[in-house]
Amino acid sequence: MKKHPLISALTAAAIVLGSGFAVADQAGNVKSLRNDPIDATNRLDEPLHQQSGRVARNYRQQPPLIPHTVDQYQIDLSANQCLACHDWTKAGERGAPTLSMTHYQGRDGEQLDEVAGTRWFCNQCHVPQANAPALVENEFEPSN
Repeated sequence: MKKHPLISALTAAAIVLGSGFAVADQAGNVKSLRNDPIDATNRLDEPLHQQSGRVARNYRQQPPLIPHTVDQYQIDLSANQCLACHDWTKAGERGAPTLSMTHYQGRDGEQLDEVAGTRWFCNQCHVPQANAPALVENEFEPSN
């Protein structure tokens, strides 16, 4: 009687493993959204473009770009390392831009003393600046 669950588990594992190999085999034939084949991965020598001051925005209400690397920053349910410099209580002494007051508003518009949970994960809206080539050609001009 105990052989049936063991056989079922081994069969399921073999199916999952086999389908994983099939997906990995097809990964070599990756195509772009325009169905163009992708020959090689482009690596950037200097992906981060450190810049002092604020970066110009391209459109109204665009979230500001981050002018420094955040690779080693902890941003999870228990900690947000961005707040060590950008929280309103510390920004002045650290010389960092203060978060907008909208980050301290609750769902119903009430003012909070701490960053709202809906604004806790900074990297949902804010991204580090990158010195990267355009993925596709465009004629976009920023609004002024």
